[in-house]
Amino acid sequence: MGEQATTKAGTVTSAKGLERWGWLSLLLNVVLVGLHGSLAMSSGSLAVSAEVIHNVLDLLGAAAVLVGIRLAGRKSRRFPYGLYKVESMVALGLACLVLLTGYEIGRDALLSGSREVRAEPWMLVLLLFTTILPLLFSHFELRAGRAAHSPALIADALEYRVHTFTTGLVFIGLASQWGNWSLDRVAALLIVLVVLKTGWDLLLDAMRVLLDASLDTDTLLQIRQVIESDPMVTEVNWVIGRNAGRYRFVESGLALRASSRRKVESAVLRIETKVRKVIPHIERVLVEVEPARSSHVRYAVPVTAVDGPISEHLGEAPYFTILTLRRDDQSVVERKVAVNPFRDLEKGKGIRVAEWLAAQKVDVVLSREVMQSKGPVYVLRDAGIELRLTEAREPEAAVGMR
Repeated sequence: MGEQATTKAGTVTSAKGLERWGWLSLLLNVVLVGLHGSLAMSSGSLAVSAEVIHNVLDLLGAAAVLVGIRLAGRKSRRFPYGLYKVESMVALGLACLVLLTGYEIGRDALLSGSREVRAEPWMLVLLLFTTILPLLFSHFELRAGRAAHSPALIADALEYRVHTFTTGLVFIGLASQWGNWSLDRVAALLIVLVVLKTGWDLLLDAMRVLLDASLDTDTLLQIRQVIESDPMVTEVNWVIGRNAGRYRFVESGLALRASSRRKVESAVLRIETKVRKVIPHIERVLVEVEPARSSHVRYAVPVTAVDGPISEHLGEAPYFTILTLRRDDQSVVERKVAVNPFRDLEKGKGIRVAEWLAAQKVDVVLSREVMQSKGPVYVLRDAGIELRLTEAREPEAAVGMR
């Protein structure tokens, strides 16, 4: 991937842009450590001291995020599929840091002795500033992380949300000293609960990716629908997919109606392009062409009426009788009549009808009209559909139904 984290559909997220967020996060944490460190020394507050520990761990986490972003898109001979899971490993490490933060704060809140806490107006103003600043940064970082499907950036942004809330609790605990309520220790314990919940959520999300959890059901269904929409596909046997950091990998096994290797390759390339266009952040689409296993053959016959004879013209036929027969004994499985939706077009009706028949997944089109070198012939041929001339008058006789 190199310098780009790219969706083949055209949505491009620059790797340098992701790195920029990592550097900004690192800088913000340095500022917060400095401000809260000086505030802890001046106030003697247990909650502020706990928040300093929180900031230090965030600083280490921001550095880990930056490393994860730089490594995630790289490939080598030893890692030919790339280091995509590095970002999820970073998110896992960040989750552990968050849980460690909760432990440190809880231990101090429960075991440390009583202490004198000083609260002055400038301290509260500083805390208010360090509450709003990370909240604003988190909003934009989270949007960038979701756009790039970067678990490391998302984890970092969510951690800032935790930081914003915990700093707000510190503000309340410090302000309570003016009313002699002494909520400093209570604020520290509440910070523990919030930090542990967020750390647990981040841990679960990271583990899902590292254990190759499947793409969600809606995405897999959407991918299947995209593949089935290709006129040359006769059967989709399976579709699977997984997340690997901000990248997605998709695999599918399908049967094609193709008479040559060139057509198979063309169809596979077309399907891969469609999937990348519809589903964002696809790194690789692997299409495995399997032997057709269908025990049936589907015929389309142009007719003059619902129960009428075969029409002399393909594009102008008012109806099509669509017959599904068993291959082994030519017995009928299904018979239905469909209205020709393009009969009234002034131009190009034959080509549009051919495209429509391909979408109906027919295998053979029977016609009394000689259409050599005409547009519908090429459309049907490209879709792998056989165009067969017949002199029969009735659809059942043309397909040899029993």
